[in-house]
Amino acid sequence: MAEHPGQAPDGGGGQAPDGGGGQESWRDSVSEATATDLENLLGTGVSAAQEQLQRNGGFLPFALTVQNDGEVRLVAVSPADAAEDSDAEFDADAMIRDLQALLRQNRDDFRAAAVVCDILLVEDDSDAIHVASEHRDGSLFAAVLPYSANAGTQTWEFGELGADASEPAIWVD
Repeated sequence: MAEHPGQAPDGGGGQAPDGGGGQESWRDSVSEATATDLENLLGTGVSAAQEQLQRNGGFLPFALTVQNDGEVRLVAVSPADAAEDSDAEFDADAMIRDLQALLRQNRDDFRAAAVVCDILLVEDDSDAIHVASEHRDGSLFAAVLPYSANAGTQTWEFGELGADASEPAIWVD
């Protein structure tokens, strides 16, 4: 699990895709097609991560792409071994770097991509699903969805989806 300092105070340049909050929506700064692609990646990424949590109790980092024809595809890499001095079973940060490198190498095949991973919100001491999406036109949107296990009901409880800061990782040159 990657550590994350917490949500950006300003939402990282936009609001959650529902447009709530009363301020100018992030959608106003991007084309309709771009907004649709990024929202599709966010929704699909969160849903897939939630499904893996419920089925397996956790999930490995993965990526999603919106192909040039509009099809959404899942991209995965083999888990990287954790450092010997680590308690972790795998190196999530190495997996994320591998996913980003793979996406950069194949970026002509798709118009948008997202990397989905499990993070620890240090300030909140909470696990969260993190989705960092990027469009070939330079638009970025990232969001976090805090979650926790409810031991009494043996289910997962999810907090509120919030916008987060993000840096380009795929279309960087």
